[in-house]
Amino acid sequence: MSQPAAERRPVVLRGGTVLTVDAAHSVLEGHDVLVVDGRIAAIGVDVEVPAGTDEIDARGGVVMPGMIDTHRHMWQTALRGYGADWTLTQYFVWNYLDHGRRFRPQDIHAGDLLAALEAIEAGVTTCVDWSHNLQTPEHADAAIDALAGVPGRFVLAYGNIQDAPANWTASPGFRDVLERRRGDVEGFQLAFDVTGDPTFPEKPAFEVARELGLPVTTHAGVWGATNDDGIRLMHEHGFMGPETVYVHAATLSADSYHRMAATGGSVSVSTESEQSAGQGYPPSWVLRTHAIPMSLSMDTSMWWSGDLFSAMRATLSADRSREHLEAHAKGETVTHHALRAEHVVDMATMGGARALGREADLGSIEVGKKADLVLVRNEHSPVGFPVLHPYGHVVFQAQRGDVEAVLVDGRIVKRDHRLVGVDLAAARRTVEQTVDHLRGELGEDAWQQGMNPDIPETKVLDNPYTYTDYRSATTHGA
Repeated sequence: MSQPAAERRPVVLRGGTVLTVDAAHSVLEGHDVLVVDGRIAAIGVDVEVPAGTDEIDARGGVVMPGMIDTHRHMWQTALRGYGADWTLTQYFVWNYLDHGRRFRPQDIHAGDLLAALEAIEAGVTTCVDWSHNLQTPEHADAAIDALAGVPGRFVLAYGNIQDAPANWTASPGFRDVLERRRGDVEGFQLAFDVTGDPTFPEKPAFEVARELGLPVTTHAGVWGATNDDGIRLMHEHGFMGPETVYVHAATLSADSYHRMAATGGSVSVSTESEQSAGQGYPPSWVLRTHAIPMSLSMDTSMWWSGDLFSAMRATLSADRSREHLEAHAKGETVTHHALRAEHVVDMATMGGARALGREADLGSIEVGKKADLVLVRNEHSPVGFPVLHPYGHVVFQAQRGDVEAVLVDGRIVKRDHRLVGVDLAAARRTVEQTVDHLRGELGEDAWQQGMNPDIPETKVLDNPYTYTDYRSATTHGA
């Protein structure tokens, strides 16, 4: 994955505005960040550096921690944008009931490879691959091979939507993959959902997670799919803890949120997904009232981009919209926002680090931490200046195209707006083969129907007012 420390040159980013995302959310203007042996060695003004240090000019730009996505179905990225007009129901039918089983190991590899490249290109240095189509050990190996070949940090959340969690977690092939590939990714999670069935059929899978010491990540509070019963069963059986990551958590009762808060878990908020697909209203506004920690995620590129700048912007906007709506319903006016730009930057960085149990070495720019860094600067864009409110600039002004440089573990993986040492043409050929395979498997009619679902009929309300065409009336009068 990353270069051995002995092979890395020291790197210094000179003169940028540094968003540390430390406990105080400090902003350090005109500061240097020195990286030695993969870690942040110094932060200051005119920092002295070792001979042979590679220098990156960061003046006029913002240096921030590498972003962390805690829930991305990376295997689906080869079909980027295919489901742009889907609802959640259509997504479930296509991937779960109809066509997900048509993905071969090489198709999983193609999606993961493209998603991994997309992540680091956009400044997402750590990404959880919520890989819930690992139908065989060969599928899992294909996913890991793709992730191991890209210089980012990737956690494989192992799942299989084609089988019950109790079944696939009990299979020897599943355990064999975890044992053989442990050093090839940043870590493992178990990815499965809890239906709320009172017999709690997911209990054996939780027991396997406990036996193996692996966190569980689960879609919770998804309208029509997972609900309060699932949370209650997890809690009553002792399977909720600080390492548990609940995805979406958008349609739950206060009781469920209290159980989450009491047991220390966190929620991965996918705002663009929630507000478009229908899991429920993006929940940051209600999670804040229960003091539940949050991270951000993009969900799937079958709908949306892998751009966490979009996630930050959408989350802040949705939260503020709900804040106004709740106030207006009571005849009140919001005069000061509770959620600020710096808070969603924290969610996209330290929030993810906390969710993964990596807050000691990832998520902020502090001496001694791993050097996962992003330089946001675009000298070819009029939007690149002035940078007056650095946190606000990152959230409301920046986008993935403004990511000039990215470091992962002290290694420069993107520079001058281009990925370093990446064969995009080869990745394109791999993805094209997967698209051709799936399109051929479905047939052209099914392929087009899947991508262009029917538009429901809508009824325009009857208008009690009658309008007269002004020009006709004036002409007639003349």
